[in-house]
Amino acid sequence: MSADTMRAVVQDGFGGPEVLTVRQVPRPVPLPTEVLVRVHAAGINPVDWKTRGGTGMAGLLGEPPFTLGWDVSGVVEEVGFGVTTLKVGDEVYGMPWFPRVANAYAEYVTAPARQWARKPATLDHVHAAAVPLAALTAWQAVSDTAHITAGQRVLVTAAAGGVGHFAIQFAKHLGAHVIATASAARHPWLRELGADETVDYTTTRFEDAVSDIDVVIELVGDPVDGSSSRSLKVLRPGGLLVTIPAGVSPELALAAEAVGVRVTPFLVEPDGTALTTIAGLIDAGEVAVEVEETFPLEQAARAHARGEAGRTRGKLVLTVAD
Repeated sequence: MSADTMRAVVQDGFGGPEVLTVRQVPRPVPLPTEVLVRVHAAGINPVDWKTRGGTGMAGLLGEPPFTLGWDVSGVVEEVGFGVTTLKVGDEVYGMPWFPRVANAYAEYVTAPARQWARKPATLDHVHAAAVPLAALTAWQAVSDTAHITAGQRVLVTAAAGGVGHFAIQFAKHLGAHVIATASAARHPWLRELGADETVDYTTTRFEDAVSDIDVVIELVGDPVDGSSSRSLKVLRPGGLLVTIPAGVSPELALAAEAVGVRVTPFLVEPDGTALTTIAGLIDAGEVAVEVEETFPLEQAARAHARGEAGRTRGKLVLTVAD
């Protein structure tokens, strides 16, 4: 491999995990205000395999070939003109460019300096790479969108996943009473993270078990068992439903208006400032990061197959450099 090329996972068409292949591609060069980061680890998220299959962010990325991935932890290798916030050698993490292509499943990534933050000092690169997309989604939904305050009752669905396990912790940090849905085997762990109550979705419909909720962080979506529509039943008058994976259909909006509650779609944005706040919470011991399994870059297809099978506790991560 020359200094001008790098390894990257590329897909030439939409399809199953088998479309992901590792090849040599040109190494990027940072433009003014950008940094070049040597990737040590790259997190995997549901949006990755949805996009690979032709949904997710595929409409924004256009037709393949392209390289997936938005979660990165690594080291600054080079800085472009005008960058004053980072220097060569800094350990950083980030969710660059989302929802545009970021090429995170690769040895090097370029992105604007302010889309990065210094990596939590208490985390290795593998665990840091598990944070950005999931934690920013949870933080922006809980803090910036729902404006959760102390004493509110918050329901988090699919709470054992990447976004869910952060949403519990952030809501608890803000003083909320948190109710989490997950299979029974995950309940002890979710209570360790701060959940005050847990509901086993495999045996109990959450609308039969909880009520008077101020905010629902809805991570399942109506296509899966009508989860968003069912959430309307548990909200207090004026309560807020934040739908993350599937948006708000006209039917859901009308149903929310009919019962006197609010509903909003949500999409995460790059935010280096929020990542700095999150790093502080992690380093203070207030937020834990869960990585269930790691895979080398060459096994990206296997990692996607594992993620699509479901039931992941926390995150899956690709290891790229030592």
